[in-house]
Amino acid sequence: MKSIIGLLMGGGLCLASVTRHDKPLFRQVEHPVPMHMASISDGPDSSRFTYTKLVSGLDEPMEMAILPNYDMVIAERKGAVRYFNNTTKELSTIAQFNVFSGIEDGLLGVAADPDFKNNNWIYFYYGVGGEKSVSQLARFELKGQKLVQDSKKVLLEVPTQRKYCCHSAGYLTFSGGLLHLSIGDNTNAEEIEGHTPIDERPGRALSDDQAATANSNDYRGKILRIKPEADGTYTIPDGNLFPKDGSQGKPEIYAMGVRNPFRISVDPKTKYVYWGDVGPDTEVPGSEGKMSYDEINQARKPGFFGYPYFLGDNEVFPDYDFATKKEGPGKDPQKPVNDSPNNTGIRELPAAQPAFIWYGKGPSRKYPLVGKGGASAMAGPVYYSDLYPNAPYKLPAYYNGKLFIFEWIRKWIMAVTMDANGNYVSMEPFLPQLKVVAPMDMQIAPDGAVYLLAYGTNWFARNTDSGIIRIEYAEGNRNPVAAVSTGKTIAAAPFTAVLSAKGSKDYDAGDKLSYEWKIGTKKIPGEEIKHTFTKPGVYNVVLTVTDQNGGKGTATTEFKIGNTPPDVRITTKANRSFYWDNASFDYNIQVTDKEDRQIPREKIHAGFNYLAFGKDLAGALSGSEGESITYAATAKLYASLDCKACHTIETKSIGPALKDISKKYAGNAGAGDMLARKIVTGGSGNWGSYPMPPHADLPEKDAKELAGYILSLSRKAGQTPLSARMKLTEHIGKGNDGAYVLQASYTDNGANGIEPQKTASHIVLRNPLIQMEDYQEGNVGVVIATQNTGYVSYIANITTGKYARFDQIDLSHIKNIRLRIQEHGAGGTIELRQDGREGQLLSKIDVPGGHLNDLKTGWKEVLLPVNGGTGVHNLYLVFRNEKLKGPMFHIDWMYFENDFNPGP
Repeated sequence: MKSIIGLLMGGGLCLASVTRHDKPLFRQVEHPVPMHMASISDGPDSSRFTYTKLVSGLDEPMEMAILPNYDMVIAERKGAVRYFNNTTKELSTIAQFNVFSGIEDGLLGVAADPDFKNNNWIYFYYGVGGEKSVSQLARFELKGQKLVQDSKKVLLEVPTQRKYCCHSAGYLTFSGGLLHLSIGDNTNAEEIEGHTPIDERPGRALSDDQAATANSNDYRGKILRIKPEADGTYTIPDGNLFPKDGSQGKPEIYAMGVRNPFRISVDPKTKYVYWGDVGPDTEVPGSEGKMSYDEINQARKPGFFGYPYFLGDNEVFPDYDFATKKEGPGKDPQKPVNDSPNNTGIRELPAAQPAFIWYGKGPSRKYPLVGKGGASAMAGPVYYSDLYPNAPYKLPAYYNGKLFIFEWIRKWIMAVTMDANGNYVSMEPFLPQLKVVAPMDMQIAPDGAVYLLAYGTNWFARNTDSGIIRIEYAEGNRNPVAAVSTGKTIAAAPFTAVLSAKGSKDYDAGDKLSYEWKIGTKKIPGEEIKHTFTKPGVYNVVLTVTDQNGGKGTATTEFKIGNTPPDVRITTKANRSFYWDNASFDYNIQVTDKEDRQIPREKIHAGFNYLAFGKDLAGALSGSEGESITYAATAKLYASLDCKACHTIETKSIGPALKDISKKYAGNAGAGDMLARKIVTGGSGNWGSYPMPPHADLPEKDAKELAGYILSLSRKAGQTPLSARMKLTEHIGKGNDGAYVLQASYTDNGANGIEPQKTASHIVLRNPLIQMEDYQEGNVGVVIATQNTGYVSYIANITTGKYARFDQIDLSHIKNIRLRIQEHGAGGTIELRQDGREGQLLSKIDVPGGHLNDLKTGWKEVLLPVNGGTGVHNLYLVFRNEKLKGPMFHIDWMYFENDFNPGP
């Protein structure tokens, strides 16, 4: 399955694997913008675009509606309706819908009526909470900042299924008074056995997309087009796919044969409909690797767009028989026939229309700029300059007639050029320097500004890097970019905040900036100010930066005053960065909280574990309270699968609660292996008649991890003491890639109307052998391990002035750093410095020059003594040879020796 939210795991980072001696090494490499996107065609000066982060910290924002006064309504997936006041720059919650938010469902879409200025109507699409599996398109009145609940009119109710994940879509957009609604296929996308979901076996209708997207009598897997009426009903406009009498299918349907049309737009002139369709994960060979394409589609007229029979340029899927496991010939794109027993609509479908743009997970020969990896294609607006005649921030004429498309996973935006007939010509990156984190929606406001809705880094979460970005283009004077920096934003009253605007900037040389802070009704001038909050409450602080020509930029931040976050401290006399065989490690956990005063021991969650190679350290450190650090990463794996559609941790759903499963098999020695097999193969009968779907593609290792996680839920873990001294032995014999993690956290009770606050602290002890190519920052070269290097990876091209930085290393009790060096080059000096390339000099050694014909040999070990330096700091190895030019030597690794452990 390639679901919109689950796919996040596939984007952003790649692991470049090399081999060192007889073990694998991994180096994480970031690719925020594909390298082939660095060359951009001649277009507008990118410095004439300015960006303002209007809102941040949203909880799964899905769509935004820009109102005539530039206020905004934002739909959050878990049901919250948020309102941004453009005048005060303040964000509030105006409603909370009761929604079903499983399997990517929830509050998905919002759109303001074209005549909102006069009628105050606003539309939402959401999965209705409760036992009935339906989604609703509903209209409300929005008066001021109040959503009038008793004004609700349900225009359309869409039957769905909530047993299998995923694909809900749910985007709303108006064009010419017509409302377009995209709906996902809502079909089991997991059990496709490398093909598409056309499972015609008895009882498998929910796994057959011929019952949904290829079914003319079903709303799912469609783009609907209707005309809302004043009385809360709707009529069918001329030109939809099927007759208005419903004799051939749902008359609301404009496009069918789509999988997950997550974001759509309508060309304001041609009325062509565009959408990004998130594709499947199949093993079927295609013209560009496997037929797992994401698509950008263009509907010049209503029609059938192929799924689940065709993909891309009408490439044909084989007719796979799930009963016999055999492939037959696929359908004819010109005369597709839906002969599934689960089809309730017409058999003879319209001829399939090919995709406009399509690409798979690998590099695309046809569209090389799209990059590779996980994908979630989305369609934005088509821009026409003459539709914004007096708009102050209108895009330059260069973008006239271009379609904007964007990628949620790959984090790019493209401007697509088309010819006069709407045919594809080319694409180019649009503002690649912006680096939006998971763009979710893109709209152009009447004043010409571009609005981007960013979902943020983590899926199913409230992300600090989520929010709304306003992009302005200016030919003349450019607006300043406002930026707020501050320390703590959560504290007890009274609290004095230091607010700085020094990060603000203006791209027009010579502009003089003035600064004004608005806190409540008070306005305070100054680039940097202090303000004391005397009473508890939630305060929006708005910074306005103005240049001498009247250009303005704003930024908003929020303060929560009334509850001091807890203070959680872990102290130790040992080294805080490394472990050694049989080394002694002591610690003491102390928790204080100004408002709670008394700290119950049972509310302090602590854990000390050794994580072997392969564990997700970041996942362990972000685990929820009370969750075993050992299984925190596995819990994240569980959340990424379809298991959550049928199981919850505490209560029975379609399947049993995970804790009930854990209790049933407690003490059973073979339970782990049995559950792992069942996760992979599926089954039924132990907990009821509903079958548990198989996960045949899940690696055995992951299945065993999941089984262990489930069985751990009923165990009462021993309470980790708050103070202890121990010998570190668990890592011995388990390789060099593990880490000890000591973690402590406490959540207070809340105070003065401010919700409870959690503070966590941790110490991570890792192996003292660090590969030099794993530096956090530097300008040396890296030689990848190959046969020619003796399967050793190392840093090279080390010339004078170059450096390598390693972050957050504790030098307490460190006597020497042992370096493995190859004397190949001019030689020179290695300096050890703290906190900067010119920071405190802790030590230095001279390395002689030399020359080797065979780069597999000649490795030596030298000692770099550590003189001084305590506590945790960034360390810099700086290389110098002012007399001789050229490369100096090679370095393989460094080992931190303590007083009693002299080497690796």
